[in-house]
Amino acid sequence: MNLYKKQFQLALMIAISMSISMTSCGGSNEKSAKETAEAGKEAGHKEGDEAGHEEGGHGEEGHSDEIELTEQQMKAVDIQIGKIEEKNLTAVVKASGQLAVPPQNEAKVNLLSGGIIRRISVLEGQKVHKGQVLAIMENQDMIRLQQDYLSSKNGFSFVDAEYKRQQQLKAADAGTGKSHQLAEANYRSELSKIKALERQLQQLGISPARVASGKIISEIPVIAPIAGTIGTISVTTGSFIQPGTSLMDIVDNSKIHADLLVYEKDLFKVKIGQKVSFRLTNQENQQIEGVLNGINKSFEDDTKGVIVHAVITRPLSNLIPGMYVTGLISVGTALSPAVPIDAVVKAEGKEYIFIVEEEAKGGEKEAGHGTHFKKIEVVTGVSELGYININPLEKLPPNTRLVTKGAFYLQSKSSGPSEHSH
Repeated sequence: MNLYKKQFQLALMIAISMSISMTSCGGSNEKSAKETAEAGKEAGHKEGDEAGHEEGGHGEEGHSDEIELTEQQMKAVDIQIGKIEEKNLTAVVKASGQLAVPPQNEAKVNLLSGGIIRRISVLEGQKVHKGQVLAIMENQDMIRLQQDYLSSKNGFSFVDAEYKRQQQLKAADAGTGKSHQLAEANYRSELSKIKALERQLQQLGISPARVASGKIISEIPVIAPIAGTIGTISVTTGSFIQPGTSLMDIVDNSKIHADLLVYEKDLFKVKIGQKVSFRLTNQENQQIEGVLNGINKSFEDDTKGVIVHAVITRPLSNLIPGMYVTGLISVGTALSPAVPIDAVVKAEGKEYIFIVEEEAKGGEKEAGHGTHFKKIEVVTGVSELGYININPLEKLPPNTRLVTKGAFYLQSKSSGPSEHSH
């Protein structure tokens, strides 16, 4: 019994020892596997960071104001770097206003007497010449006026003969002075009446000679007072028109000009004869040239500004009075910070340049690294001979270098998502 008990105890001890040994080996293997996985993960992150650095990414999605390019990339897209220069650009005064025509080049077609419109001979937008028949109006009062003129004209022959007879009697001392004076008064009265009726007929477009020959008309022609283009026609066939009512408008755009508002602070710079460059507010690509030909001598209501008039050198056919324009009045020349036009890019309604970032920070480019560029917002001014005036919205150090060619490529690269290496 004791022997059996000793053998059982020995077997139990051996089993416990083997269990402890296996547990130790398993823990060691598990720890080694965990350390190996962590080391691999750390190495993967390190490789990813190095790859991302080589690609110039910042590890952020969306837009980036800083870009890095290698020397090979810069050569491939022909990126050129230069400095902000001082150029003798034209100094300008900016003014806004509207296109207009002189009063003598715009007319409203009115009638001195009322009537019914029987026919309209023109269309809106049609060009007409001075004296052209625009419409036909009918009025019974015109018939009465012609009848009065014809009666006065026929009765005047008796008054004229009597006046001449009294003159002969007076010359022969055979007549009385009273009879001669009465005949003269009747003559002058009837003559003035005929002249007045003739003038009324002429204003209505009726020929007095035609009426004197017995040809009475009931339709009155409406005549164009000036040459130009028909604007709004406010009547229709068959409508009754009261005296003084406008039938239609005529505008002659051959003398169109711009009325610009110049404020008091710039008024002393503006002189007659200066060149003006216009830009239509709703059509930015159209440039119009003109010359300043008049300056008002009084301020406009509720403003400290004066209207100046600029005649357009070569008017375009699509210019219409009332269009809003922005004018740049050339008032001299001045040294201004300027860059080539290709150095400025536009995005989301703003304008930018790309500067070399290391130099902007006062540092130097590290060996083995690409060139860093930073996008800076600017406000542009006048452009001339391939250069444009700029005013950066943040202060730049002296001798800051920037991209003078290839800025569009940098803009397209900055507007897209940054690349990642995984």
